[in-house]
Amino acid sequence: MAKMAVIAVAKSNREKSMSEKSPIYVTRPHLPPLEEFMPYLREIWRRRVLTNAGPYHEELEQCLCDYLNVEHISLFANGTIGLVTALQTLRVSGEVITTPYSFVATAHALLWNGLKPVFVDIDPHTLNIDPTKIEAAITPHTTAILPVHVYGRPCDTEAIQTIADNYNLRVIYDAAHAFGVRTNGRNLMLQGDLSVLSFHATKIFNTFEGGAIISPDAKTKRRIDHLKNFGFVDEVTVVAPGINGKMNEVCAALGLLQLRDIESVISRRRELDAAYRNRLHSVIGIEPLATMLATKSNYAYFPILVKRDYPLSRDALYERLRQSQIYARRYFYPLITEFPMYRGLPSARRESLAVAHDVAERIICLPIFPDLTEIQLSRVTEIIRHP
Repeated sequence: MAKMAVIAVAKSNREKSMSEKSPIYVTRPHLPPLEEFMPYLREIWRRRVLTNAGPYHEELEQCLCDYLNVEHISLFANGTIGLVTALQTLRVSGEVITTPYSFVATAHALLWNGLKPVFVDIDPHTLNIDPTKIEAAITPHTTAILPVHVYGRPCDTEAIQTIADNYNLRVIYDAAHAFGVRTNGRNLMLQGDLSVLSFHATKIFNTFEGGAIISPDAKTKRRIDHLKNFGFVDEVTVVAPGINGKMNEVCAALGLLQLRDIESVISRRRELDAAYRNRLHSVIGIEPLATMLATKSNYAYFPILVKRDYPLSRDALYERLRQSQIYARRYFYPLITEFPMYRGLPSARRESLAVAHDVAERIICLPIFPDLTEIQLSRVTEIIRHP
């Protein structure tokens, strides 16, 4: 027994040493035990159905409908193809009002559809598109609004919908960060005309790669499902210039396992969020984003703002963390409007996006994922507390 105890202590010390020295990335995908995934793979091998709405694909769609409390969902190979297809589904044309503060895929989906992005500034508290700036950006060519629930923080969906109704505009939400989020008792997934999800490896619910569109009715889902399969209705009928956006059976099978663990994943993220807030609340010049009242969060990210009274600039803190192999990310920097394909647009002028530029130059997202250890969290916060 004494020998076993010594071995256990040695193992614990090795794990502690590795935790103290190993790189810490901004996220690390949750995966189920490999042995639990193997039966799904064996079944795929037995069936030899790899794609084209196979059994696991159909099962995952239904399970996601049940979990997200929605009626219609269409799975995709990734969220970007989902965005491209959502815009095609609603036959959006002309100009689309959106945010500069997002991952670049949001705006790229517009260019892929031949649409003109019109950028407006963000709200300094939510960091989402500022509804008070939308109306002034509407022209006779505007047909839609493409807001983003940044970090899973809900947009002001009521204000956005009021504007959309007044001007007969479509609303497509980029909900890549917002899996399962609810606000004021309302399902965030059911706001606007369509919501697009991402199941990329960096997201709280991942299927290796994947995405989905949540639609309001069966007719819209049918159009989406045609568009993601080259426009085919049947073997000899093509009704639209669709794309190959289908999710395969391996990704769908993983999704079924991931969905089983999602509540424990979110619970662990909630604990880490609270731990960060507890350790950083007294650090002058570091401001974690405030929790949004009446919101059931998924704790997808842990962003902090580096204020001007902190001893280091944001970029200096970013480099200090990297020197210790802590790979935080400056989400979202630079702004979308800083990239060459958008820089020349009239709406990309810096002076009209002052809040977005200010936030982009002060934001850091700290590591947060279910496997983050107490030792690793301490490594992150100690550097911030004592730069």
